[in-house]
Amino acid sequence: MRRIAGLLIAPLLLLSAVACGSDDKASDSASTEKGFPAITAGAKFGEKPTLEKGEGDPPKELKTDVISEGDGVKLKTGDAIQVNYLGQAWDSTQPFDNSFDRKQPFDLTLGAGMVIQGWDKGLVGQKVGSRVELVIPPELGYGEQGQDPIKPNATLVFVVDIVNATELPASAEGSEVAQDNIDLPKVGTKTDGKAPTVTIPKSDPPKKLVSNYILESKGEVIKETDSVVVNYVGLLWKGSKAFDSTYQTGKTQTFPLAQVTLKGLKSGLVGKKVGSRVLLVIPPDQAFGNEAQQSIPAKSTLVFAVDLLAKM
Repeated sequence: MRRIAGLLIAPLLLLSAVACGSDDKASDSASTEKGFPAITAGAKFGEKPTLEKGEGDPPKELKTDVISEGDGVKLKTGDAIQVNYLGQAWDSTQPFDNSFDRKQPFDLTLGAGMVIQGWDKGLVGQKVGSRVELVIPPELGYGEQGQDPIKPNATLVFVVDIVNATELPASAEGSEVAQDNIDLPKVGTKTDGKAPTVTIPKSDPPKKLVSNYILESKGEVIKETDSVVVNYVGLLWKGSKAFDSTYQTGKTQTFPLAQVTLKGLKSGLVGKKVGSRVLLVIPPDQAFGNEAQQSIPAKSTLVFAVDLLAKM
């Protein structure tokens, strides 16, 4: 079963394809002395930084320097986090990517393999509100293959502002909602963190989008500008074949709704409450239409059971 999450969201820049306090010149000097490239402008949390080129040979191991420490919670593996960042190669003064210009924090689940290993390892234990600098050796970055414009065996330097973090529940929770329409799929209501069962009827699929609560929580209503952290299973109506599941990989998925390209997915989640489980039935004209996608044939009606674990 291949992950199709990349087909649901408009591609971001580099990281997503793989993966508070005082900041003055004294801090920059200290970073240089520790073997970290200095921040020469934009030193404060929230400002777009400018980095010097690294001096001499880069370190062989992952290095983390706290430029300024926040007073928020410490990050743990499995947390959903939002960060701003700028990255460049050790031997360069030109950034290859940054979120500051996009004016949109980058969302990820820490330790879920959504980004390069240097991030997953280097950010654990850091506090929300902190600015940290990471120096990442090739084996924890893009390795021997590189990734354009990053050269093979490049050591990477990142300045990362940790904006927000949320501890994720194992499952949706809430009041069970009656599933009394025999022409719609039935979704399981267990809250053990495992994939819910989905039973699709033999009847023809609906022609319009269906977005129904299975478990309705009392959480905040999701807006189109939110990023939502979900677990889901996706199936084809025809044949009831599963084509994707976060439960199989054990890794949640974060959907920045403003970037979700699957119309029915975005429309079906906006307005629902965080913490809920939702059934989506997406007709072809709000899914992939006449185009086949990986294991999804053209003109397919899609069925999703989605646990809305958090919003960012």
